[in-house]
Amino acid sequence: MDRAAFVAEQQRLLQLERQAELAEAERLLRTRSDAELAARGTTLLRLVVADLEPGFGGRLCAVLQPSRQGPLPAHRFAPGDVVALRESREGAPVATAVVLRTRAESLTLALDDEDVDLPPLLRLDRLATDVTYRRLGDALRALLRDRTGDDGRYLDTMFGAREPRFADRPSDAEIRFCDPNLDPAQRAAVAHALRAEPVALIHGPPGTGKTTAVVELIRQAVLRGERVLATAPSNVAVDNLAERLAAAGLSVVRLGHPARVAAAVRDVSLAALVDQAPEQKLLRTVRREVEQGLRAVHKARSRAERATARAEVRQLRTELRQLEGALTRGFVDAADVVLATLVGAADPLLDALTFDRVVVDEAAQALEAACWIPLQRARRITLAGDHCQLPPTLHSEAAAQGGLATTLFERLAAGQQGPLVTRMLTRQYRMHTAIMGWSAQRFYAGRLEAAPQVAGHRLCDLPGVTTTEWTEAPLCFVDTAGTGFEESVGDDDGSKHNPGEAELVAKLVAALRSAGVAATDIAVVTPYNAQVQALRLLLAHEAGLEIGTIDGLQGREKEAVVLSLVRSNERGEVGFLAELRRLNVALTRARRHLCVVGDSATLAHHPELLGLCEHLMAHGWHRSAFELG
Repeated sequence: MDRAAFVAEQQRLLQLERQAELAEAERLLRTRSDAELAARGTTLLRLVVADLEPGFGGRLCAVLQPSRQGPLPAHRFAPGDVVALRESREGAPVATAVVLRTRAESLTLALDDEDVDLPPLLRLDRLATDVTYRRLGDALRALLRDRTGDDGRYLDTMFGAREPRFADRPSDAEIRFCDPNLDPAQRAAVAHALRAEPVALIHGPPGTGKTTAVVELIRQAVLRGERVLATAPSNVAVDNLAERLAAAGLSVVRLGHPARVAAAVRDVSLAALVDQAPEQKLLRTVRREVEQGLRAVHKARSRAERATARAEVRQLRTELRQLEGALTRGFVDAADVVLATLVGAADPLLDALTFDRVVVDEAAQALEAACWIPLQRARRITLAGDHCQLPPTLHSEAAAQGGLATTLFERLAAGQQGPLVTRMLTRQYRMHTAIMGWSAQRFYAGRLEAAPQVAGHRLCDLPGVTTTEWTEAPLCFVDTAGTGFEESVGDDDGSKHNPGEAELVAKLVAALRSAGVAATDIAVVTPYNAQVQALRLLLAHEAGLEIGTIDGLQGREKEAVVLSLVRSNERGEVGFLAELRRLNVALTRARRHLCVVGDSATLAHHPELLGLCEHLMAHGWHRSAFELG
């Protein structure tokens, strides 16, 4: 593969994606009223600055409250969201910021500009930021630099111009594994990754303990004296790794904005480590002086007073950054494992550092350009993921079709060297054998096996759950063909919903609940947002029941899953259902009970979906919706 042509095409596709993201944000602002945007939870109106305070790194933080005393209205702003502050709907943003904290009566924002003057009355809009795209572009441009020696051989291998190399040692029989419970496939994958020069792939189908293997690999690398940069595309995945590595006793540092770090790993976040350092007394003194200076800026009555106060704050901030910089560098340098999101690996703290190994978990959900941000920091890499599940979510269909949705993991696995660099995990620890059947055959060449402890488990085996026809059956198919449960187009952006099917799903949930299955053990999933909203209205009384899209459940599991396929029409149109990787995710979230609800007459128009229907009827408990009333 020609590297220059690849970079040029990726840059073009990223530009298409950026334009689509901006167009969608602009469309909402243009076509929705302020009241509608506020109702969607993406806009807050008539906010005032209640306070200014210093954050980590001397960043200016603003506390916003409603202009009328009382709690904030319902909204969808969460820590880590990028937002724009405006005086009015038509005005350009006066500032951009990251949500730091949310409380019932206030939002705390970390502002990107430390010298901004905030007006007395503000509106807040969720924003499509361009920071990520700049970092992706920088990573791609770095691939074009002339490389020789190890650098050149590394890139030649990654782009198919050179065969990968593997050391003779160690074999999996010669490794003292830290986790004695690893199965043979996990052990083989770890040993393979340790030998690989420069790249190895760990292919982890659903429930096969992929992250367990990744944690073992990192522990083995540290035992060999390696420094590791561990990354993933999402904060959730990074936090999961950080929690498990810290529990294993490794010295870890989690980089990233404090607002985006989970509470479970906050103690190993860089901000917390700095906060707990012995030098913190001096830092607190300087922060207090910065805070007093910020309040002086906020209260200044003249431009001259504001300028003087701001100059003093700027000097104090410089001192604060220097102190924090020395501390942070020390923590990062001392860590065995540094953790960050893929985009977060562009942190300037890492600029002068090289690592012995970079590990990317959930690599099959990441844009290839994003993977190249951390991959520049080491010449030995391991990618872990499953390209048979959902690829990255994109706004631009043209960019996706053009190849932006093809991840580095998928490209390498599907390439000529794929069999050489890839090891697949083959024992799954989640699903009853009947639940995994279709996916195992369709996506994993029949190589998956269920671990003995899960192969036959059912809902009726759970404490407090009675034995019924539903709790005994691990796999069910409720066919709505001929019932007249036709799909409809929802009011929200043309999303589909099926009212009759939604009511049927509510009955199925009621049957599980009556048998004693806890609401927290059940998930109701569907490909369509409009169906999610319809189901939430019908099942609002079921506290703890999770209802959401298939995409939102990727990487997670429940004891019971009810899947609503929605599509039912005379034209045989199946829409999202034709994306079989999405179906693979949906069908592999359940541990003990999977119930699929759909119209076999519509599904039969698609060969693969017809095959799914035939599999469900042959291997599951098949009922017609007519029988359920």
